[in-house]
Amino acid sequence: MAQQFNDDEPTIGRLIGDAHRDISKLISSEIRLAKSELKVSVKAGGVGIGLFVAAGFMLVLAVIIFSIFLAYLIHWNGDGLDLHWAYLIVFGFYVLVAAVLGAIGVKEVKRVRAPERAIAQAEATKSALTSR
Repeated sequence: MAQQFNDDEPTIGRLIGDAHRDISKLISSEIRLAKSELKVSVKAGGVGIGLFVAAGFMLVLAVIIFSIFLAYLIHWNGDGLDLHWAYLIVFGFYVLVAAVLGAIGVKEVKRVRAPERAIAQAEATKSALTSR
């Protein structure tokens, strides 16, 4: 009894080939979609970063103008301290603020620790994979 093959029924090879082609098309479509989404995200991120830089620059200018204002406020149209002492006081204030922020920053950096549990887990995984 010989089994007859119907030409309308696909062979296993053709089914595997079709599946491979469909999966390749699906993956290519997903990659194209991801690229297009990333392009939009990168563009928006770049614009956002540019705006943050512009805002930071404007803030630096504002601090400079505020510093001049403080010095002239301390000078108070000649009734206060001389202008050079007023600028020195403002400078000293900024140095004091920078020193406090630096000390707090050093304290925070000293709290940084290595991810010990993640390192231990990675070493355990490595030893489990290499012991076999």
